[in-house]
Amino acid sequence: MKYLLALAIRSAWNRKLTLGLTLMSIALSVALLVGVERVRQDAQDSFEQSVSGTDLVIGARTSPVQLMLYAVFHLGDATNNIHWQTYQDIAANPAVAWAIPVSMGDSHHGFPVVGTTQDYFEHFHYGEAQALTFSGGKPFAGLFDAVIGAEVADHLGYHVGDKITLSHGMGDIGLSEHADKPFSVSGILARTGTPVDRTVYVGLPAIEAIHLDWQGGAKIPGFNIPAEYASKFDLTPKEVTAILVGLKSRAGVFKMQRTVNEYRAEPLLAVLPGVALDQLWQVVGVAERALLAVSGMVVVVGLCGLVAVILASLNERRRELAILRSVGARPLDVFLLLSAEGLFITLSGTLLGMLLLTALSAMFAPLIQSHYGLMIAPKFVSIDELGLLASVMGVSLLASLAPGYGAYKLSLADGLTPRI
Repeated sequence: MKYLLALAIRSAWNRKLTLGLTLMSIALSVALLVGVERVRQDAQDSFEQSVSGTDLVIGARTSPVQLMLYAVFHLGDATNNIHWQTYQDIAANPAVAWAIPVSMGDSHHGFPVVGTTQDYFEHFHYGEAQALTFSGGKPFAGLFDAVIGAEVADHLGYHVGDKITLSHGMGDIGLSEHADKPFSVSGILARTGTPVDRTVYVGLPAIEAIHLDWQGGAKIPGFNIPAEYASKFDLTPKEVTAILVGLKSRAGVFKMQRTVNEYRAEPLLAVLPGVALDQLWQVVGVAERALLAVSGMVVVVGLCGLVAVILASLNERRRELAILRSVGARPLDVFLLLSAEGLFITLSGTLLGMLLLTALSAMFAPLIQSHYGLMIAPKFVSIDELGLLASVMGVSLLASLAPGYGAYKLSLADGLTPRI
């Protein structure tokens, strides 16, 4: 069998260009397949870690997915607001360690504006319990101070000290501006890869201040309260959109959830972020599964190319195979030899693809983390990825049987008799 392997290696070397291109095709296909799976998993982890350390998200009664969409991802509109007294009652509950009110409804050039308190920057965490940090400036202190996310700053070219105006309503077209009450950028948050990056934060009193001379969603005609006089009014919020709650003991989360859901003053819903995010991922995860399926098809196409190359070379190798038969190789040996050749090329392509993916991950991981917030750890292969690679090798083994069977059927006479 050793001489058969030696002859096979020499034969492969004589076809090194064709087999090299096929090997590279398989390597790129495997790198794409595993890369998509790796990004998919990291994206899911990042998605599920958009909020960390928050035990409950509370809002008006609606679906858990919709509550998470507007309270955490700042997408869509709330079905209803909740009263300020409700927030105070929840914050005063002995089981509550901290409670952060958030108020939404305004925007800035398409980016959502969130009214909250300074506790947001202290208690809101993401990822693996990572705290929010500032790349410049500090939290809002004055009435018309604003803190902006990294994506807002990069997209609009803002710096600390710049003046901005908010728009009434969500969107970017046809909105009325609160132009008479401009804000000053007091701080810019470091990039997190979460909805925080594309959000403008102001104080809850500021939300009240810019709406002092508004009623029913429109500015009162002929009535204007200058910004310098806004602080003379009572700016205590009347309503908020949602509440982020941290408990003193996570063991009491279900008891607190039941307490909120049974709150009698108004209908409320309290959801566990992890559970709601799992439900939300099932909704938005269709696209990543489709992308993984496309990557799998790319691998299949690469393996089909391998089979095509080996089958195409069979006619040229008939004399070679006939000589092998003439020196004692059995038909089964020829079959195993051709099958092993395809399997070996796939194995080599798989290893090369994983090395390529590992190198690219190490090279671009810092860039991806800073721009997209995805933590892609450079690694050769994980336990979950072994299943994908085993599937590739299994399909390769089946694909290699075709050229092996073709070689098996070649007869000694057919290989030695020249065709005219």
